Order: sequence, then C-alpha cells, then structure tokens
Amino acid sequence: MMHTTLITGGARGIGAATARLLARQGHRLGIGYLRHETEAQALVDAIRAEGGDAIALQADIADEAQVLALFERLDRELGPLTGLVNNAAILLPQGRIETLDAARINRILATNVTGSILCAREAVKRMALRHGGRGGAIVNVSSAAARLGSPGEYLDYAASKGAIDTLTRGLALEVADDGIRVNAVRPGFIATDMHADGGDPDRIERIRASIPMKRGGRPEEVAEAIAWLLSDAASYMTGGFLDVAGGR
Repeated sequence: MMHTTLITGGARGIGAATARLLARQGHRLGIGYLRHETEAQALVDAIRAEGGDAIALQADIADEAQVLALFERLDRELGPLTGLVNNAAILLPQGRIETLDAARINRILATNVTGSILCAREAVKRMALRHGGRGGAIVNVSSAAARLGSPGEYLDYAASKGAIDTLTRGLALEVADDGIRVNAVRPGFIATDMHADGGDPDRIERIRASIPMKRGGRPEEVAEAIAWLLSDAASYMTGGFLDVAGGR
C-alpha cells in the first residue's frame, strides 16, 4: 500500500529528520510548517532530488480554518492519507509559574493541544474504515516533560504534553476498530532549535550530567521511533508510548 503521511512542524528538527527517513521508505509526504518556509521548501527539494514525493504546506494549526485548508490541499495534491505525525508544537521562554499569564498559557495550549486534536480529527475523517478510509496510523510527538513536569522551566509546555499523552490513549481506544493505530513518542533532550526558542540554546550541555546516557539525543534517533510506529512492524501496538530520552 502506498503511504501518504502528513508531518506537522516538518521543516526542521525532529519533523525534518522524520521526513527524510520516511521519504527513503517510500512515503509521499506533506511537510507542514508555519514560519520556516525556506527550510520547508529546501527539504521538499532535497526529497524530490532523491526521487521522493513531497509538498510543503503552510498553516497555523491553532487556526481551525487553516487546518481544514491544509488537509484539503493534501487531498488534492497527494491523495488518500494513511499517516499523521502530530509534531508541531511551540515552546516559550523559561520561567516559574509566577511568570505565566493567560495569554502565554493559551498560546501554548492552542498550538500544542487544540492544534494536535484538530489535525487528528481531520486524519481520522480520512483514514477511518467507517468513513470509507483504508485505516492508518497516527504518531503524536509528546515529550519526556509530560512525565517529568519541567519544574522551574516550562510548566505550561509540560502540561500541554501531558494532554497529548491523554489524547494518545483515549483516541487509540476510540478508533482501534476503525483500522487506525495511535501511539506517541516522548523525546527527551534532543539537539534541535527548540531550546533556543525557549531562550536556553545550551540547555543540553547544561543538564547533560543528569541524563543517564550522559548525552543529548539526535533528531534522527527520534525519527526512527516515529517511523517504526507508523510501519506495519508495529501493527499490534496502539495506545502506547516510546520514551526516547536517554534514560530520563
């Protein structure tokens, strides 16, 4: 079966590494992005240069109308969806709870939680057997922060990823008999630009000693877990979690 997969937040970091790996495995890819148009188009060009099939799709997943437009374009240009990697998320500068206001909290939740649920909804509409789909797989990119809480740094981000864990479990049970598997990966400290987004570009080096494996992870290591969960090799796994966190 031809695999057609949407990766939200696919222009850089874990999303881009996943796109490169899935392209090598024969997936047709929708590369979702918000601001990083240059990186998204460069990734699409690189995939096409190697014989793959990919398109770049700009959308703010916190905006329902833009989510609908993204999926409609995916339908037109790539065909029936078989996979979703719910990877898009935002991280804002570090701070304790006293620094958090409603505007910041709602901004985090709108993208990380609402956006992920909206994308899952549209994927289910297309993949569920009850809607005439062929089944498929959803992989939610959560975070070790959902387990660890991220005290003193990113309580709001950690809480949003806790919601993703709950979404993963509940949705997996809801659509299990519709031919859709739903699982999550929980990355730990991975070498991406997200740490700079949070105002701490040297964060991995700062906390490296506290990681049992004594190093940060690479985006490619998380991509391998995502690709496995999407694949037929994981055909009897749903509602599960893979921690890719060096032992944290």
